Amino acid sequence: HIYTSIDIGSDAIKIVVCELYKNKINLLASSAFKSKGIKKGLITDVDLASECIKGAFSEIEDMLGIKIKKVVTTVSSFNAEYSIIKGNIKINSENNIITSRDIIKVLEVAIKSNPYTLREMVTILPVDYSVDNKAFIKNPKGLSGSVLGCRAVLITTPKKNVYSVITLLENLGIEVVDISLNNIGDLYSFNNKNFQDKVGAIVNIGSDITQVSLYNKSVLVKSSTLNQGGKNIDSDISYMFKVDIPTAKKLKLNFALAHKKYASPNDIVTVKSAYEDNFKINQFEISEVVMSRIEEILNEAKKEINLLTTRKIDYIIITGGTSNMTGFEY
Repeated sequence: HIYTSIDIGSDAIKIVVCELYKNKINLLASSAFKSKGIKKGLITDVDLASECIKGAFSEIEDMLGIKIKKVVTTVSSFNAEYSIIKGNIKINSENNIITSRDIIKVLEVAIKSNPYTLREMVTILPVDYSVDNKAFIKNPKGLSGSVLGCRAVLITTPKKNVYSVITLLENLGIEVVDISLNNIGDLYSFNNKNFQDKVGAIVNIGSDITQVSLYNKSVLVKSSTLNQGGKNIDSDISYMFKVDIPTAKKLKLNFALAHKKYASPNDIVTVKSAYEDNFKINQFEISEVVMSRIEEILNEAKKEINLLTTRKIDYIIITGGTSNMTGFEY
């Protein structure tokens, strides 16, 4: 029971290989390979993206000593749509006991009630079930009843989001056995019992984009994308201090703080500008630049959450690479 998942991101191609043993997932290997030909989660240059994916697989296969042939892959949530669907079926089994097959069947009926011929289904997320007159049941398996109903969220994306990724991987000899969206998995990273009956949001600050996702009772119900991310911080540093992008990124990762509160004007680094001149940057100055962009991203995310729902938000989680910067919690 070996499972491989690949995330084809704008900044890195990440692969995780795990083994399911005694109902526990054990990490076998993981890698992050610098990506090219991918922008905002979409493939923009097939040849460049293919070479990077080959490199990512080669790297992790060297770690494991095995050939990877099948994967679960994430696809872009750009223009994803979330529809509430419903279905009902009669229970015909012995003693009217609801089985796994009945649950699958009622979900299939619900899917058919919502045609999506111009889009591709990514997944269906059950919200709850009803058995006869009893509603809001999380798991009806083993219960007795004559009618089983369900409410679920059907997630679809434009077909190109899915088939561009599948075609690319299949051309490399990799079979895609399932697809998902990153924001479906985001909540599982933080999920606990406190979230199960609440409405909340996760803001994932990526390299090119920031994804804002809304969850109701731990079920993903809406999302939107902001065209800002970590690369905007790199560009700001590059512009303000007249350095190239690789230097700007190093300064962001190794020197700047996300909040100027704890930055020191006496902490100084010497860098070479685009004009080949050596000059000094203090930590307070560069942290001001970084903080300004982070505040802009978070303010835009806050506006987006208010557009996604008028309900009271019980929690907001901020994640993604930028959130790991020193001082971000301030």
